[in-house]
Amino acid sequence: MTVRKSSYRSLASLSRDLSRCRACVEAGYPLESRPVRAPGAQQRAYLFGQAPGVIEGEERLPWRGRAGRTLRRWLELEEGDFYATFYCASVTRCYPGRAPSGRGDRTPTPHEQELCSFWRHWELELLRPRLIVTVGGLALRRLLGLSSLTQSIGERYVLDETPVVPLPHPSGASGWLNVPANRERLGKAVTLVREELSRL
Repeated sequence: MTVRKSSYRSLASLSRDLSRCRACVEAGYPLESRPVRAPGAQQRAYLFGQAPGVIEGEERLPWRGRAGRTLRRWLELEEGDFYATFYCASVTRCYPGRAPSGRGDRTPTPHEQELCSFWRHWELELLRPRLIVTVGGLALRRLLGLSSLTQSIGERYVLDETPVVPLPHPSGASGWLNVPANRERLGKAVTLVREELSRL
C-alpha cells in the first residue's frame, strides 16, 4: 500500500516510503519491478534519468546495467565514486517493461510520470544538491520543460540557483551518438559536469 506523508524531514523516511510505493500499479499500470532507490543520502549532486532498466529492476539499484557502465565511463568515475557523488533518481522509479516494438524499454506514460513526481520534489527539497545532471530527453523535459535534447547537450542551465547539465541517454538503443556533431556536444557536456563536480 502506497504511503505518502504531507511532508518529510529526512531522506531516510522518504526512501522508506518510496521503497513501498505501488502508486502506478494501483492505478493499473503493468510494471515489472518494485521501486529502485539510490544508495546513500549525503551526495551533493543529483542524477535524474528516465526509468530503471531490467537489471536495475531486478537488483533495485540504479545504473547497474550497460547504460550505467557507459555513463560512468563518460564521467570517468569508478562505481563507488559514482554512487558517492550522485544521488541517482529518475522520472519513474520502477522498471516499466519492454516497449511494444521490442526495441528498448517502454516509455512511462504522462500519468505514471506525474505519479512519481512527488518523490523527485521531496528529494530535491531534502537533498538540496549543488549540481543536477539530467540523462536523456524525458528527464530534461520533466525537470526543465525543454523539448530539444540535441540543442541542450553542451549547455548549462539553472534551476532554483542550482546548475543543471543535460546529458544524452547512454542506452545502446539510441542512435543519437552516431552523429559526429552530437559526439562533440557530449564532450562539451561531460566537461561541464566535471567542472561543476570540481567545485563541490
